[in-house]
Amino acid sequence: MKRALGPALKISALRMPALAIPVLAIPSLLFSGTMQAADAPVVVTSIKPIHSLVSAIMQGVGEPELIVDGAASPHTYNLKPSNARALQDAKVIFWVGPGLEAFLEKPLQALGRDANIAALDDAPGLVKLPFREGGAFEPHDDAPEHESASGHEHDKADAAHDADSGHASDHDDGAFDTHLWLDPMNAKAMAAMITTTLVAADPANALTYQGNAKALDDKLDALDTEIKGMVAPVKDKPFIVFHDAYQYFEHRYGIRVSGSITVSPETIPGAERVSEIHRKVGELGATCVFAEPQFEPRLVNVVIEGTRAKSGVLDPEAATLKAGPDLYFNLMRGIANNMKDCLSGA
Repeated sequence: MKRALGPALKISALRMPALAIPVLAIPSLLFSGTMQAADAPVVVTSIKPIHSLVSAIMQGVGEPELIVDGAASPHTYNLKPSNARALQDAKVIFWVGPGLEAFLEKPLQALGRDANIAALDDAPGLVKLPFREGGAFEPHDDAPEHESASGHEHDKADAAHDADSGHASDHDDGAFDTHLWLDPMNAKAMAAMITTTLVAADPANALTYQGNAKALDDKLDALDTEIKGMVAPVKDKPFIVFHDAYQYFEHRYGIRVSGSITVSPETIPGAERVSEIHRKVGELGATCVFAEPQFEPRLVNVVIEGTRAKSGVLDPEAATLKAGPDLYFNLMRGIANNMKDCLSGA
């Protein structure tokens, strides 16, 4: 969806009698926290990981609003009246794009006409990986390290594809995995686009946005180094995930996701798919099968029945985490920790 920048809404100041406001009240009006809050643009974000990045960049200016809050998932979300009002009032709206938050596509066209709408899947420098179709993924070589957000390269020939059909979606057809934030280098690329968008919409606070962005960039580099060390001892152990949300984490850190119970969590897998994954767990000696907090865990129990695999939980969309600037870091550390603990037998 292309960015739409609507006309600014002009509000004329009311003419007040000269003595309507007592002189002693003027300093408190000029320097009150309410006046400062009014200076912040109304910014709306779609999901928690994006809200976290925007919150970090807006610190000291304002707090963005969040649409998909609590334990909700963008895969199954229904827009609320309060969300519609937020979109209507917004000056800037950040979302990943229609491939992830399909429920937002029409509301943005109807309600976000006066906002600058930034689809972060268009951020320059993103690595985009094609969808995998089917339950069992083929083995693949460890992905090359990404040197920087601006220098991301991805070899299509190295992209994992469906073991049965041997087919991987081509990048040119626009079909790609939208869980882009699960690579900190992609988070850096999105943060750069967020910063540019906020500076354009609110130049008065440009220095604050840019300073916060630099601090966030450094923290993301440190997080990347930290996660590499966390998963290094277990990265060669195969495991199964509930839905195929982890490609970016997998390619960044060279871990071995061997299959998913379902490609998309709103689609219940058939008996043949579940049987295929059950066989794969036995054949690989998969150590763990990971559920997700928002979705039905019984399928995981069926998959590990009669095997030596354990079950764990991964939370790629931060359903269980408190929203805020620290959420992204808690999300990524949580995934790394839960993988390390389950795969190491802790």
